[in-house]
Amino acid sequence: MVRRLGVVLLAALVVLSGCSGGASSGAQVSGGGDATTLAETAAVDQSGAEERAANDEGGGGDGGSADATARAGRSIIRTGQVQLRVDDYETARSNLTAAVEARGGYVSGSSQQVHERGDDAWTSGRVVLRVPAEDFAEMMTVVERQGHVRESRTSTQDVTDQVVDLEARLENLRAERDRLRTLYDRANDTEDVLAVERRLSEVQTEIEQTEARLQSLQRQVAYSTITVEMSEPRPDRPAPDHWYDTPILSAFLESVHGVGVALRALAVGAAFVAPYLLVFLTPIAVVAGLLYRYRRRIL
Repeated sequence: MVRRLGVVLLAALVVLSGCSGGASSGAQVSGGGDATTLAETAAVDQSGAEERAANDEGGGGDGGSADATARAGRSIIRTGQVQLRVDDYETARSNLTAAVEARGGYVSGSSQQVHERGDDAWTSGRVVLRVPAEDFAEMMTVVERQGHVRESRTSTQDVTDQVVDLEARLENLRAERDRLRTLYDRANDTEDVLAVERRLSEVQTEIEQTEARLQSLQRQVAYSTITVEMSEPRPDRPAPDHWYDTPILSAFLESVHGVGVALRALAVGAAFVAPYLLVFLTPIAVVAGLLYRYRRRIL
C-alpha cells in the first residue's frame, strides 16, 4: 500500500513538473513572439523615419510633387508658324479669330499693313493666336485651310524639369519664410530683428520672382502659340491690247524713260569703245600725219 502511494506521488510530481515546463516554454515562446513583433515595428518605424528624413533633406514634399508632375505628364510648350497667301485678308483674320475663340483661346497680337500702287491696294499682316494645348493640332489645320500655304512649321520644348525645379524652389523658399517669421516674432535684440527682417524681405522677393517664372511657363504650356503671316496677292495691271490704248501720260513717261535708257546705253558703249579707239587709232593717226608731210615735200 505504501509502495503504491509512493508510485502515485511520484507520477503526480512528474505530471506537475511537465505542466510547469510546458507553461514556462509557452511563456518563453510568447515572449519571443512579442519581442519579434516589437523588433519588426521598430524596424518599420525606423524605415519610415529615415524616409521622412530623406524627404526633409531633399526639400520636404518636393519628391511627391515631382512624382505627381511625372504622373500628370510632361510639360511641353508647342509653337507653330504659318505663312499664307489669302484672297481676302480681313475675311481670313475674322475666320481665325472666331475659330480660336470658339476653342477657348484668344488673339494675343496682330499687325496689318496696306500697300498701294496707283489705284491698286493689297493687305498683308500677322496674327498671333493662343489656343489651349489640346487643340493645337486642330487649330493648325484650321489655319492652313484659310489660304495657300507658303510655309508651315511647328516646334516643341520640354520644360518639365524647369517646372519641377521652380516648384521645389518655391516650396523651400516658403518654408524658409515661415521659419524667418517665427524667428522675427521671437527676436528681442534690435540687430537680430533687422537681420531677420532683411533676410525675410530677400526671401519674399525671390518667392515673387520664382512664382512669376513658374506662372509664365505654365501659361505657355497651357496655351500654345500659333503665328500666322498672311498676304493678299499683289495686283498686276494688265497690259493694253493695242499700243494706242495706252494713256497719253503713261506713253510720254515711258518714252522719256526710253530716251534715258538709250542715252545711258550710248554712254556705257562709248566708255567701252574709248580704250580700243585710243590704242588702235593713235598709231594710224601718226602714220597718216607722216605720209601727209612726205607728200607735201615731194610736191
